[in-house]
This record gives sequence, C-alpha cells and structure tokens, in this order.
Amino acid sequence: MQYVTRALDIARTLKKNSVFLFGPRQTGKSTYVREQLKDDVALTFNLLDRSLLLRVMADPAEIRQEIESRGLSGATVCIDEIQKCPDLLDEVQLMIEERGVRFLLTGSSARKLKRAGTNLLGGRGRDRRIHPFTYHEVREHGFKLDRALNYGLIPGVFLASDPDDALEAYVTRYLAEEIAAEGIARNIPAFSRFLQVAATANAQLINAASIGSDAQVLRQTVQNYFEILRDTLLGFELPPFGMTTKRKPIATPKFYFFDTGVVRTLRRLKPIEPGNAEYGEFFEHFIFLELLAWVDYRSPRTPLSYWRSTSGFEVDFILDDSVAIEVKAATRVADKHLKGLRALA
Repeated sequence: MQYVTRALDIARTLKKNSVFLFGPRQTGKSTYVREQLKDDVALTFNLLDRSLLLRVMADPAEIRQEIESRGLSGATVCIDEIQKCPDLLDEVQLMIEERGVRFLLTGSSARKLKRAGTNLLGGRGRDRRIHPFTYHEVREHGFKLDRALNYGLIPGVFLASDPDDALEAYVTRYLAEEIAAEGIARNIPAFSRFLQVAATANAQLINAASIGSDAQVLRQTVQNYFEILRDTLLGFELPPFGMTTKRKPIATPKFYFFDTGVVRTLRRLKPIEPGNAEYGEFFEHFIFLELLAWVDYRSPRTPLSYWRSTSGFEVDFILDDSVAIEVKAATRVADKHLKGLRALA
C-alpha cells in the first residue's frame, strides 16, 4: 500500500527535545514514525505488544536496561502507546537526565497519564498532535470533497475499498469497546447513547443539560464524557472569541468530533449531498478540522475560536484573533452571508 506523506514535521524538534505525540487510534502515529522518522529514531518499543507490556509493567527498568545495553546515549527512542504504562515516564525522565536520550512518546490518550499524576517530564517534552488526513496530504491521492464529508479522512477508512464497513468497525470496536477496555468509561450503554446524542449536537454550542436528558444520563456524567472525548482527542472544544466591545459575545464553547465520517456513522445519516440540510454543517466541520490541523502542524498555540453575539450575529472561525472566516456551502456568495463578518468588523 502506498504511503501518504504527512504534513506533520517533528524531526527538527526531536533533535533537541523529547516529544509527546498524541492522536486517536488509527490516525497513523506508528506508520508516521516508521516511514517518516526512520532515520531519526534508533529504537522503538511498542506497548501494543502484550508480552512487552506485561514485562515493563512488572519491571519498568527493563526498557532502560535495553537502551543502555545498546549504547544509545544521546539517541532518539520511541515508546508507542505510552499511556498503557504511565510508570515508564519516571524511567524516561531518568534516561533524559543521565543519558541524554531523547524520547518520542506516542499515545491515543493523555487521560491515564494525567489521572495517575504522572511526572510529564517536568516540561522537557513538547506536545504535538496528529490528525486524520488533511486535504493538503491527500489531494493527489483521490481526494473528493463529498467523499471526505461522508467518510471522513481517517487513514484506514480513506484507503479502504469499503469505507462504510471500515467506519462501522471503527465506531463500534473503538469508540465503545476499546474505551471500555481502557477502563475510561465503565457504563458502555450509557456512553454509547451519549456518543449518538453528542454527534447530533456536533458543531453546536455545548448544552450538557439537554444532551444528558436525551442520553438519559446525569449532567455531570455528560461533562465527564466530554472530558473523555477531549482527552482521547476524539473531539475538540472551540472556544468563543470574547474580544469585542460593542456587541456582547456568547461565552459557551462549541464541540466538534475529530472526523466527519464518524459523526455521520454515529447519527446513521444517509449520504450527505449538496442541497441536503446537513451538507452545510458537514462542510463547516471539514473546514474546522483543516484549520485545527494547520494550527497543530504549522503554528502550535495559535488561537482558534468562533464568535456569536447575544443578538444573533455569528462568525464561524477566528484564526489568531485576526482572521475571520465564514463558511457557506453555497454556489454563489450573497450579501446575507456577510452579515456576521460585518457585525464583527
């Protein structure tokens, strides 16, 4: 299978610093390390290997002993799925300080690391995120906008001969079963109901009380579930832009899932086509994901927000507190499409 080169570039960062690379399952973290960082990473430990995981859980020093036996002082070492053994981070920090080893630590969730109160390298690691494919990455590999809106751009789905089947498997096996296996959400029926309801509220203001009522769970549980989605990078909050003076802004964040295809599958929607009621929403979602990936790959820490006034004016996205972006799935721009931009200006 042909490898699709990713826009993320952490090679230069790895020459000076250790890096945490987080991203949802099947977004290509391991393949990225294997293909694009093969000349930069001297040794990889994959904690999806059950036998290795059991050994390092029993004795976290095993990895340090392996690195020392190979004489890899000053080299770059990758530990894949680091969240499966948070205790390893103490060994990692020791090797950074005493052996000058740089680490690439990948994972699909930072939740266990944070919950365990684990030492996150005392600020020595740089955080980076990897996303599903972007338009820039796959424009020469058969990209079609309508297909991207319907099936998303998770690598395994984009490259699959049967994307419907691949998406269904991803949603049922990972979003419910694997999250349960990680012990993140113990009431899987309740979490599954929440996912379906949250998908109907995609790209909208978060209303925990309404979602809780529809999903038959408590409001506090809804808030916890949204935190799970954020920690596993399955969803992102878009904060409100509050730097206006004449028009009072709404202060509630919006929520977007990490992939358009996952949303359509969770909602059991028929194919999204131009003219459908959902087409504009999915197109806006697609643009959000492109902007988010650009920020993470090219300009980390650049603020991305939206603006809505209490009187009803709205602008979809504001990049770097200076660029206002309005998204419309229309063949012709009309004067009415500019009301939000003019109100913000």
